[in-house]
Amino acid sequence: MSPAILVIDDEPQIRKFLRISLGANGYAVAEAANAAEGIAHIRQTPPDLLILDLGLPDQDGQDVISAVRAISAMPIIVLSVRAHEMDKVEALDRGANDYVVKPFGIAELMARVRAVLRAKQPKEPDEVVEIGTLHIDLGRLIVSRAGEEIRLSRKEWDLLAFFARHPDHVLTHKLILKEVWGPAHVEDTAYLRVYVNQLRQKLEDDPSQPRLLVTDPGVGYRLKSGE
Repeated sequence: MSPAILVIDDEPQIRKFLRISLGANGYAVAEAANAAEGIAHIRQTPPDLLILDLGLPDQDGQDVISAVRAISAMPIIVLSVRAHEMDKVEALDRGANDYVVKPFGIAELMARVRAVLRAKQPKEPDEVVEIGTLHIDLGRLIVSRAGEEIRLSRKEWDLLAFFARHPDHVLTHKLILKEVWGPAHVEDTAYLRVYVNQLRQKLEDDPSQPRLLVTDPGVGYRLKSGE
């Protein structure tokens, strides 16, 4: 069965473009022109993925994210003209999985759709995550690269495990610090940067140009499971 995608956007031309583009890539597409219509559709026929504009006529899209998160864990990709980093941070903190700024390239959007759908299923504690030559055994607390075990400190492991349980998701600084270090450390972004750099030194082919643990400037980090 084709994955079902709901597009909530008040611009008819954007909905038409996405309907054609997503349909050509094998997805079943439903549309809504406002928040009320979109939320009603989600309650009646939950899709596999929501693509959401923030500038809706009846309700701000940020509030729609919160409303959807109250009833569903479905992946959400925000598609918006709002390019300010605080808009991105708020959307991700409210529960969006990714954020794409309009105008956008359809190839990039398709890659992000595939990524969030791959990561849709929750990770089990004993799962083994493999990304290229990197092997992360979450149950045994072992990480290896090309068959060679990599020694990590406990906090480095905790940080990598958190990324590994959410591959291809943009994780905000605040969320990472809260989950790995605790609520009292949500402002310690410099501390987080140090540990991310340490992980890159141990995991990346070229730590100065990371391809595995990448930065979303001003927002957070993402563990990429593929190109």
